[in-house]
Amino acid sequence: MAVGALLGSALIAVPFTAHATAAPAPAPASVSAAAVSAAAVGLDDPAKKDIAMQIVSSAENSSLNWKAQYKYIEDIDDERGYTAGIIGFCSGTGDMLDLVEYYTQVKPGNVLAKYLPALRKVNGTDSHAGLDPNFTKDWAKAAQDSEFKKAQDHERDRVYFNPAVKQGKSDGVGTLGQFIYYDAIVMHGDGTDSTSFRNIRKRALSKAKPPSQGGNETTWLNAFLDARVWAMKQEEAHSDTSRVDTAQRVFLKKGNLNLNTPLDWKVYGDPFHIG
Repeated sequence: MAVGALLGSALIAVPFTAHATAAPAPAPASVSAAAVSAAAVGLDDPAKKDIAMQIVSSAENSSLNWKAQYKYIEDIDDERGYTAGIIGFCSGTGDMLDLVEYYTQVKPGNVLAKYLPALRKVNGTDSHAGLDPNFTKDWAKAAQDSEFKKAQDHERDRVYFNPAVKQGKSDGVGTLGQFIYYDAIVMHGDGTDSTSFRNIRKRALSKAKPPSQGGNETTWLNAFLDARVWAMKQEEAHSDTSRVDTAQRVFLKKGNLNLNTPLDWKVYGDPFHIG
């Protein structure tokens, strides 16, 4: 699901008058390679991405050990059927179906392939019809397969992570802002309903402008989080907004726009720390 196209940039040609054999001018000593690299780091940096996964896992699974969640599966009574895996793929929202279809493409005859007809039928509902009684056991069995783990990673990136980072960079927000987008799209998806990621962003645009439009980054992210909290409160299952109030807002208030460690936050009253 695409979130938004990156803004294009035009390059203006400048006449090059120096002799072809002239040595290039050295870069200013004040701009080190390390400084340039640090400035370019976003949530897609492997270390930052791992931090993002830990923070999401603290909210989704009450644990920082996100790599232990490939096997996770339960019905959390949020009217989305089964919720499972590292990002909370749901049998009722289509992303679990997409995952099992992709897994079956790369590994035909896998232990979950036989559930595809049932997953297609229950999509859009909270029904377990055709999944019980053995789907949860077979999910855990599949999670022992490295190909299934890779499939979960692939779908997380395709549907959630990459679109969030792309939109964040387009809006001119840093690593924290990209994470704020990612956590929102994980919970709300990017559909057409009023509480979807794109409409949370649209609601925020009525209050502030992102840096790409000349706005202040902190002001923009506060407006986005205000809209996110509104969206969460529209649904009883998500009405606890601590993953925003005592986590993302904490980082934002401290001015930690690069999501640098150490990080301390709480979700549902439980404290977490990344050193």
